[in-house]
Parts: sequence; structure tokens; C-alpha cells
Amino acid sequence: MSHIGESEVTCNPVQSQFGSLVTAIAASHRDPSHSIPLESSALPNRDTIIEIIHMVRELVFPGYVGKQTISSSTIEYRICNLLISIHERLHEQIVCALKHQAMNQQDEPVHDINQRADEIVSQFLSKIPELRSILATDVQAAFDGDPSAESASEIIFSFPGIFALSVYRLAHELYLLSVPLIPRIMTEYAHNKTGIDIHAGASIGKYFFIDHGTGVVIGETTVIGNGVKIYQGVTLGALSTRGGQKLRGVKRHPTLQDNVTVYAGASILGGDTIIGKDVMIGSNVFLTKSVPDGTRVSVKNPELVFKGHSPQEFEQQFVADWVI
Repeated sequence: MSHIGESEVTCNPVQSQFGSLVTAIAASHRDPSHSIPLESSALPNRDTIIEIIHMVRELVFPGYVGKQTISSSTIEYRICNLLISIHERLHEQIVCALKHQAMNQQDEPVHDINQRADEIVSQFLSKIPELRSILATDVQAAFDGDPSAESASEIIFSFPGIFALSVYRLAHELYLLSVPLIPRIMTEYAHNKTGIDIHAGASIGKYFFIDHGTGVVIGETTVIGNGVKIYQGVTLGALSTRGGQKLRGVKRHPTLQDNVTVYAGASILGGDTIIGKDVMIGSNVFLTKSVPDGTRVSVKNPELVFKGHSPQEFEQQFVADWVI
């Protein structure tokens, strides 16, 4: 059965079989208490933003993202074409986002928005060389931290942590430029694809490695130093309060200083919680207080009951970086 497009039929709300339903839905849109304004045509387009993500990732990882083969003789042409496409699409989406914000907050004259969007796009694109350098350290951290990784190519192609981090680092730059809506759309796209939830407002240093990644949550005001490694299921979150929107802009999430390792399932909560340098946090730890440099934190091992045969002791042939 073929779908009927808007161009093929015009509905008369009065004569339609859906007349009363049309009236009810339209009335709900005009209700001033409705969460979405009726005049919301300025909203950004999610599909276009996803296209922008893929184009910027092609600039960051040429040859790994996109369908075109890149060579030393063609790379300048491909970069130029990508920059033109990104500039055009991103400018359009930022204009939509700024118009929507202005309409809701009535705090910026509409005639200034195009100029502001131009400035934002230029500043964002100027950051791409730096973003490439930082993401190269993330790839190196993944290679150094995962013995199963055979090459940097494998990591870039297939590791969910690198995908989520690359999208986060793009979104973070737009967040710093006070772009509304778009950074969150970007990071939630990565969240949907990988199960890794990194808020665009988080501050993350170089050589960051998320191993496996599923279920990782990193909140908006989290600060992470250099050389940090976290495993699946880790939450760097806020303590639940009744403050709601009153806490906007307040530091609510923890700080992890350099060379911290956090194992699977650990939760570290609160804006006053500072995890010192070279700390190791064991699996399933629940922390709401600060930890000094060089500390190892673990949950006391539960008693295991074996029925039938006792487990055989064995000697490991390698030295682990974590001993409980």
C-alpha cells in the first residue's frame, strides 16, 4: 500500500472523518501550557546534525569514515569539499537553534543571529586540528590499555568508546560556544549508538580510555584529567536532590584527577567528590566522598560458597595493575 504525501491530497478538517480529532489536537498545540510552542519551525533537524557528525568525523579520521578513498594527492580537495559542506549545514542548524532559543527566551535580536552563527561555525572549524590531536591520544590510550586491540585502525573502526568520545569532543566545542540544542542532539545520538552517555558539558583530558563502554554515564559538570581509564557500567553522576533547575550551572558531578582507573560498575557521585591522582577504584564501589592520591578503594569481597568441588588455585603469568 503506497503512502499518500501532503502534495497529493489536501484535507478539509471540517469534512474529514477526523474532524473532531483534528480540532482536539490543534487545540492542544495552541494551549499556552503546552511544552512545545506552536511556532517551532526554527527547530534544528536531527538527521542533518547526524550528517554533520559523520562529515566532521571524516575530517578527523580521513580514510576511516566516509565512502571516498583518500590519498596524499586528493586529501586537500576532499578536506576543502568537506569544510564547505559542514560550514553550510552547520550554519543553517545553528541559526535554527539560536532562533528557537531567542523565540523562547526573547533575549537576542533576530537580526544578530546570522552573524553569531557565522562566528560560531568559524570558531568550531578552527578547532578541528586540535581535536584531531586530542583524539589521537584517545586512540593511543585504547591501544595501550587493551591487549586485544591489534591496531589503531581496529580501534577507530570498531571501538564504541572512540566513537562516543569523538562525538562528545565535537559536541563539547559547540557547548563551550553556547550553542543550544545541537550538542545534546549529538551526544544523545552517540548514546543511542553505543550505550555510552557523555554530556557535552563534561571536561575530559587527553589519553582517555573507555573500555567496553556499555552503561557508562558521565554527567555535565564532571571534570576528568589526563590518562584516565574507566570500564563498563561506571557512573560519574550527581547526588539526587530536590534542587532541580536551581542547580543549573552548579558543579554537581565528581572530579577525577590524572591517571585514575575506575573498574566496572562503580558509582562516583557529587560535585564535591574529588578522586586524587593515581587512584584505583574497584568494581561496584559506591563513593560520595573524596579520595587522596595513590589510594586503592575496593568493596570487601563477599563470601563465596562452592558446592561439590572446591575451586582450583592457579598462578597468573602476568602482573595486573589492580590488586585487591
